[in-house]
Amino acid sequence: MTTTGKIALFLGGTLFGSAGFKLLGSRDARKVYTHVTAAVLRGRDQVMRDVESVQESCSDILADAKALNEARAAEQEAAFIEDTAKA
Repeated sequence: MTTTGKIALFLGGTLFGSAGFKLLGSRDARKVYTHVTAAVLRGRDQVMRDVESVQESCSDILADAKALNEARAAEQEAAFIEDTAKA
């Protein structure tokens, strides 16, 4: 590539970059960024509500499992005592 071509490419890139900054900083672009950010925040809030719901369900399941194991242990202990008394 010639020196003239390199200079033209540099100037074109600089011009394109300047136009890009103006486009990204425009009022319409800011509106789009605001709406996208608001949607992301709403999505995050929904995900947090879902996570909270799952955590509550897991807590309930854990409590039920512990109660089930305690009941089973009590039954086994009663059966052991009964078997020991028969012997």
